[in-house]
This record gives sequence, C-alpha cells and structure tokens, in this order.
Amino acid sequence: MATLAREVTQPVDPFDVSRPDIYRDDTWHEPFRRLRAEAPVHKVADSDFGPYWSVSTYKPIVEVESLPDLYSSEANGFTISPIASDEVRMPMFIGRDRPIHTAQRRTVAPAFTPSEMVRLTKNIRDRSAEVLDTLPWNTGFDWVERVSIELTTQMLAILFDFPWEDRAKLTMWSDWMGDIELAKSEELRQQRLEKIYECGAYFQKLWAAKAGAAPTPDLISMMIHSDAMSHMEPNEFMGNLILLIVGGNDTTRNTMSGLVYALDQFPAERAKLEADSALIPNAVSEIIRWQTPLAHMARTAQQDTELMGQQIAAGDKVVMWYISANRDESVFGPNADDYQVDRPNARRHLAFGHGIHRCVGARLAELQVAILLEEMAKRRMRVNVTGAPDRVAACFVHGYRHLPVEISRY
Repeated sequence: MATLAREVTQPVDPFDVSRPDIYRDDTWHEPFRRLRAEAPVHKVADSDFGPYWSVSTYKPIVEVESLPDLYSSEANGFTISPIASDEVRMPMFIGRDRPIHTAQRRTVAPAFTPSEMVRLTKNIRDRSAEVLDTLPWNTGFDWVERVSIELTTQMLAILFDFPWEDRAKLTMWSDWMGDIELAKSEELRQQRLEKIYECGAYFQKLWAAKAGAAPTPDLISMMIHSDAMSHMEPNEFMGNLILLIVGGNDTTRNTMSGLVYALDQFPAERAKLEADSALIPNAVSEIIRWQTPLAHMARTAQQDTELMGQQIAAGDKVVMWYISANRDESVFGPNADDYQVDRPNARRHLAFGHGIHRCVGARLAELQVAILLEEMAKRRMRVNVTGAPDRVAACFVHGYRHLPVEISRY
C-alpha cells in the first residue's frame, strides 16, 4: 500500500516538518536542526493537516507531556491529523484524558509487567532463533519482510491469543490504521474505515469466544475481565484495538529494521557490539532513540498558555516531535545524529513519550530487540545493507517498507 505523495500547490514552508517527502527521502534532519537552533516552539500557519505548533526540543516536550490537564490528548486527536467533523470516533486510551485514561491503561498494563516479561522471554527467544535460522547466508533478501514483520506479527498474535494462521491480517490492518496520510484522500479514508470495521468484526468474534470463560493472560481476556473496559461500546473497542495493534507492530518492527541499518551505517559501533555483548541493553535504548519509530504525538491546549515564550491559544494543536528531541544536541551532545552503542544517556530518549502517556509496552519492545541482538550474536551474524532502504512516506510512523540485506559471519 503506497502512502500518498504530497501535492505541491503552494510554496513549501521549510519549517513545515509534517511533509511526508522529508521522511521518505530521509531529509528531515536539516529542518529539525534549524528548528532546534532558531525556533524550538514554532507556529506553522498552514500545512496539509492545518495549523499547528511545532515543538522540536527536549525540554518543552517534557513540559507539555507533564501537564496532561492543560494539554489534552482527547480534544482533537493525539496525532497531527485533526479529527474531521464527520469522522467516526473510535476512542482509545492513548487519546483519552484522566480519569478514563488511567483506568483503561491500568487494565492492559498487567500484560507488560516485569513478571510477564520473564514469562514471555523463552517464547520470544525461541521464535527469534527460529526466524534467524531460516535466513539465507550470503544471499540477498528483505530484512523487513523476513525478520521485522514476522517477529512483531508473531508477538501480536501471542498478546491477543490471535489465530496463528491468520496473523498476517494483523500486519495488514496495522499498515492501514497507522497511516495518517490516508486522511488526505476521501477514497482512501473510506477504504481505511472498511479495514477498521473488518478488524473490529474479527475481534468481536474473539471477544465473544472468551466472554464467560476463565481469565487468560492475553489482552482480550484482560479487557473482558476489567471494570474499565468490559462494557466498551463497539467503536471504543475498535479504537483500543487500533492502538494496541499499531503500537505493538509498527514501533518494534521499525526499530528492528533501523537496528540493522544503523549498525551498517556505523561500522565502528557495530565492531564494539560484536566484541562485547554486554553492550546490548544500552545498544537497544540507543536504537530506539536513533530510530524513533513514532515521529510525533500531539496535544491540544485547553486554555491560553505560554511555552518557551510563545503564546499558545486555547484550541491550538501542539505537535511534539520526538524524532527531533531525540537528536537534541543540548541533551545528547554534538554527535546526537550518530548511533553510539555505548552512549551514556541513551535511556533518556523520548521515543516512548513521557509522563502518563508513556508507552505501556516499552519493556516488551526493549525485550524483543535485545533478544534479537543476542540471538544474532550467538550466530556471529552480521547484517550488511545492500541497497537503499524504501522508507515510509509519513510524518507519524517513521520506518521502512523494505531493506535489502545479506548476512555474513564475523
């Protein structure tokens, strides 16, 4: 599925970093570098998504995230894409404010506790080993298709207790649901809605099969057996499914792809990691920072306020560019654009957000990437990029559609 290309009908604002072409072409670095230096809180008067405030440095993003009652996730959507007046509302807890957000998040949080990570570790390791052992050596293949998509789709199927033979549907639905560029075309917006309803109907059957049964450690059962989510309306059920599917798929999948791309681009760092597997935990935090699989989140000001000297009006959309904050030189130093496996403060990244909306599945994402690296190290597997990556043309999901590679032994 191709993302829409932006039709240029007027002069391009160099500070409008919502343009999909800069992510497709990997040219987003310079406009964000200028924004951080010249206008860390900047008003974009017009874009394909309408006007918005662009917040591009670390400190003001933390400020916005730390004031959830002032900056709402619910008022006008949690991405840069505004909620159309005729849009079917599908509430999800990442797009809800307190107290509903707190109760619904608490429902799914048990799936991502440290004890659950221990329980899932062997399964993740076995599946990672199995996928790696099917890969051809010294022969070209697509890492995204063979590894990143397969591993993350398998993990989603386990989290939902989803029929294994149908797990490819999860990837397909995620691609449609996570592509905010589709809102620019009425035809594609309707196709996206059809896919969402298809997904919802499938999951309603799974819900019905589990209703009345004993609790099991999967997300659907957790929803059924919770006060906060057991009586959700169908649209809210679909909304939370979208959140969990996209959150569990696109983020980890694109981190796994960014990992092999970064190691190929920074061979000295790859050599450090190959020489010392104790660096793996930090290398995982660093790739999540360096890749930043979700480029932004958005909030809406609930009242007039001030942010870094700029006057924000009630109702203004405020877009927090995690992708830029994770390259903030004042936090990560002059080499912030580099992938550095032993970066001392890699864990300070904002790729998971901050505050009450911090990614509930962060531990699981880290675990999956760490185990992938550990299993690659066991096999002394080096992944060599053999061609230019095919990148997602979108300002929300920051990732790869295809990445041609060959593997060799070190």
